Amino acid sequence: MAAAFAAALLAACTTTTTTTTLTPPGATVTAPSTSPAPTAATPAGPKGPLTILSAGAVEPGMRAVVAAFERNSGLQVALTFAAAPQLRQRLAEGSTNAEIVIAPRAVLDEHAAAQRSAAPGPPRVTIGSVGVGVAVREGAPLPDVSSLAALQRALLAADRVVYNRASTGEYVDAMLQRLGLAGALQQKTLRVADGAAVMQALRAGNGRDIGLGALTEIALYRGQGVALAGPLPPEVQNATLYQAVPTGVGLPSEAAVLFLGQLGGAQSQALIRAAGIETLR
Repeated sequence: MAAAFAAALLAACTTTTTTTTLTPPGATVTAPSTSPAPTAATPAGPKGPLTILSAGAVEPGMRAVVAAFERNSGLQVALTFAAAPQLRQRLAEGSTNAEIVIAPRAVLDEHAAAQRSAAPGPPRVTIGSVGVGVAVREGAPLPDVSSLAALQRALLAADRVVYNRASTGEYVDAMLQRLGLAGALQQKTLRVADGAAVMQALRAGNGRDIGLGALTEIALYRGQGVALAGPLPPEVQNATLYQAVPTGVGLPSEAAVLFLGQLGGAQSQALIRAAGIETLR
């Protein structure tokens, strides 16, 4: 898997350009010198830790995958996280400061479309999808969210409804609008920066607060002040697909090629599934 991906990635990142020189009338034409055809491109060697910028919803899986990669390869990885709006902005500005970005497919699609290039972009590695869950403060009564009607009753009965401004929160906001609940919940809705802030707000509360967030992020806080009431019912469930892609122009580093190749392998996929991320089998 790693070797096949490396070959595809290098092929996508290697381009050949032809320059045509116009000679004025009457000028002496000198035959261009010939040089041997370039050999297959070789990724750049490591100059420091491999830098990865990832969406927070896949944090549990990515931390496990990175730890295994570091053990197996002997290479170091600098892994940081950001919410989808920040990922979108940093990609647009070219300020990711990372060799690999892991983001919702929609964010990567938007960025690729904005490049307006006829050449295909580098291949992506699909990590998996993450659904949305409902959480409460540990020790608080668990609301029934098993059906759409039950979810609506629980939201209307809550003291506060907390969700983030990242990709999960964008979906939740649209869902509440679609269900006609946004107006009724407006005065008790709290929007925070990311999934971790949702969980912290629940832990700090003392009433019937409900938080909506990525199931993976809720799992990180289970037993630490947060309890899972359940996933969103099927009628309104949403699974965000996350993918990894190299950034920048030219060839990625050896470490980036190796990591992306192993990310789609059986060991990494098993670690990702164990973290609650649904992979494509």
